[in-house]
Amino acid sequence: MTIFSMPHTADAPQPASVTSVVVGVDTHKDVHVAAVLNLLGSLLAAAAFPVTEAGYSALLAWARGFGQVTQAGVEGTGSYGAGLSRHLAGEGVEVIEVNRPDRAARRRSGKTDAVDAEAAARAVLGGRAGGTPKTKDGPVEDLRVLKVVKDSAVRDRTRAINQLKAILASAPARLRESMAGLSNPALFKACAALDPETGAIHHALHLLAHRIKQLSAETASLTRKITAIIRNHSPRLLELSGVGPDSAANLLVAAGDNHDRLKNEASFAALCGVSPVEHSSGKSQRRRLNRGGNRQANAALYRIVLSRLRWDDRTRAYLQRRTAEGKTKREVIRCLKRYTAREIHRYLSASPLPLPAPQAA
Repeated sequence: MTIFSMPHTADAPQPASVTSVVVGVDTHKDVHVAAVLNLLGSLLAAAAFPVTEAGYSALLAWARGFGQVTQAGVEGTGSYGAGLSRHLAGEGVEVIEVNRPDRAARRRSGKTDAVDAEAAARAVLGGRAGGTPKTKDGPVEDLRVLKVVKDSAVRDRTRAINQLKAILASAPARLRESMAGLSNPALFKACAALDPETGAIHHALHLLAHRIKQLSAETASLTRKITAIIRNHSPRLLELSGVGPDSAANLLVAAGDNHDRLKNEASFAALCGVSPVEHSSGKSQRRRLNRGGNRQANAALYRIVLSRLRWDDRTRAYLQRRTAEGKTKREVIRCLKRYTAREIHRYLSASPLPLPAPQAA
């Protein structure tokens, strides 16, 4: 543990004079830096702790030496601060997600880990931070991990296919002509059957074809696992028109295991970036496109809407009616994404995810 030397701070805990304190934490890969404030906003101390179970316990014990820890503002609760957030929540401390400090304010006051930790605590104390972090310890966390691996497998497979076709385009005429007109599965099978000892081109095509086969098998296996998790925990989601396993997984990951922290459907829409943002000035009263939110969830809603525009009669009728009123197709799709987010949130609220099983000590 490292205690930072800071002006006008207490040299030792004084629990007799401070009954409640607020902790702010600036998280990193190997070290977390914490700062403690009393309820009057006075900085008591700051210290660094290792990112281990023992470090989490030491951080909380150190903070409790100054008084009762009521709240903890933690940066990066979805990444470096995930483990600490789970530990604090398990100890009965209310964890609040804190965004990074404003860049303009950071330039004025300087940048150190201790300053960022203090800013996190002040954001909680001043009410500027109030987000509830995701728990990241249930079926949705399993979905997130599997989806990350699947997305990388799909990207690598696409890259391998492009490389194979690029090599084949400049291959000798006899080899190129022998594979002309083949469908992708037949092309990959033919390349996999090439003798890698014949030459460098044959060897490269042979390896790429086997890589594509392996990545295709990984993608199919991961899709089955993702579908099974969704069917076990949110089966009604897959019954909605246009909602497939990938889109459902992205929406569930955005909402989190504890999606009850989203107060209403408007909160979910804002999380997915489909809530319009006021952009009015003077006599001009208008709203602009929301470019924030979870972009994977936003893309999932877009894919659902496109699928419904192709197959759902009610959605196509809505498009025709709104375009007749003067709306562009792009504007209608934005409206449909908002309505779809409302529908998804209604299904999520009707079928809450089960609480994770307690972990063995």
